[in-house]
Amino acid sequence: MVANQITKPNFPLADHFDSPEQQVDAGKLGMWLFLATEILLFGGLFVAYAIFHNLHPELFKAGHRYLDVKLGAINTVVLLFSSLTVVLAIHAAQKNKTSMVALNLVITLVCAVTFLVVKYFEYTHKFHAGLLPGYFFTNGEIPAPDQAHIFFGIYFLMTGLHGIHVVIGIIVLLWLLVRSLKGEFNEQYYLPLELGGLYWHLVDVIWIFLFPLLYLIR
Repeated sequence: MVANQITKPNFPLADHFDSPEQQVDAGKLGMWLFLATEILLFGGLFVAYAIFHNLHPELFKAGHRYLDVKLGAINTVVLLFSSLTVVLAIHAAQKNKTSMVALNLVITLVCAVTFLVVKYFEYTHKFHAGLLPGYFFTNGEIPAPDQAHIFFGIYFLMTGLHGIHVVIGIIVLLWLLVRSLKGEFNEQYYLPLELGGLYWHLVDVIWIFLFPLLYLIR
């Protein structure tokens, strides 16, 4: 009875929570713990990058010249803009603007798909040029071709893993869009939007580190 008395009318409270506040706090804590594991995952890759860059600085300088800085910059702008639209979607839910929630989620999805399309063209060029990791590396024009596969191995590992996270983010955004079209989010209940937004911000932040490390090596 106590839980029913304090439940907000437009807040779908799960049975194992006593109050909306408890459900919100538990959801956010769980998401932050999950994001911490993601940071540890990419942190290990950043450490590997630092080690190999220290061992082969000239190799990394030569390898990054085969990356398209313009395409990388475009993707950076696209992801930064998508973070803004996620925030706007949450703000719209807080103001009970259901149509604006859906619109901003659609724009975010378009940005996410655009990011993957740009990466597709980047990857296609690498495949055709033989700029691949390990024994798949076949490009003989790059300096030190016997070691250049190290840089491209790190490149594909880091950007590929990030790309998988973008795909997961698209699935989450689609799920949020469907729910928003059903009118499930309002000024009292928008927790899924906040949690999905936190995940998407992490995806953006990781790319902000990847772009200068891989594309702007000096």
